[in-house]
Amino acid sequence: MAGCSHDCSACSSACGSRKKTSFIKPPHARSKIRRVVAVSSGKGGVGKSLITSLLAVRAQACGLKTAVLDADITGPSIPRAFGVHELATGTDGNILPVVSKSGIKIISMNNLLENEEDPVVWRGALIAGAALQFWTDVVWGDLDVLFIDMPPGTGDVPLSVFQSIPLSGAVIVTTPQELVEMIVKKNVNMADMLNIPVLGLAENMSYFVCPDCGKRYELFGASKARELAEKYEIPAVARIPIDPAVAAMADRGEIEQAETDCVKEIFAEILKSREIKDFLNAE
Repeated sequence: MAGCSHDCSACSSACGSRKKTSFIKPPHARSKIRRVVAVSSGKGGVGKSLITSLLAVRAQACGLKTAVLDADITGPSIPRAFGVHELATGTDGNILPVVSKSGIKIISMNNLLENEEDPVVWRGALIAGAALQFWTDVVWGDLDVLFIDMPPGTGDVPLSVFQSIPLSGAVIVTTPQELVEMIVKKNVNMADMLNIPVLGLAENMSYFVCPDCGKRYELFGASKARELAEKYEIPAVARIPIDPAVAAMADRGEIEQAETDCVKEIFAEILKSREIKDFLNAE
């Protein structure tokens, strides 16, 4: 372009030579991570941590080297679900994750607090920075898949994670209420804006099966999961039932004992990665 100073920072033009800024941060130098999947939602209370946990348990059971990064800094729940309460260790700015009974590596703010019940009373920038430090400063080692349990919404932390971590895709979590489409669309739009593929839609609390008669009840209304997945071209759907037994396992720190067939469609989509396919074929 005539008169171009080649200083893109001082130019408002959308010319073809304009440089694209990348915010992607590399993981710790001693980490090799083949696939990173964010589990997110436009609102809280829908069960992102449960879906993250079930996906991680299934991946580990399939022989994949699996980890969970708990990016919900002010409301961490992953350590309790897996029954890991010890503090993370490390030296010289290198943090070592804690490890669950089945070998899943985990890092969470609760693994850095002396008292799990201490609140994290920080402003947005500090919270987002802590979430990214779990990516850059934790020695994850060799991983096939890292799941990120996201905080709700589309604010500082989700934006920082989506912009700064090389995500393979995202799984959107929702519930069957009427407002669900707005929530899903917000997540889809954010992912589209940042070029993150949406791998699956998990509808939590989708139904309840009566233990006496086996009849299925849709307590929060008729499921819209497959309809929305088709509308927004989301390739995989999981309908997660209300199961008091699974809730009790999470409360006891025994989520690794839970049945994970309910997330098999989404997990199959996550496996559509050349790196992971090569790993499985080599076994």
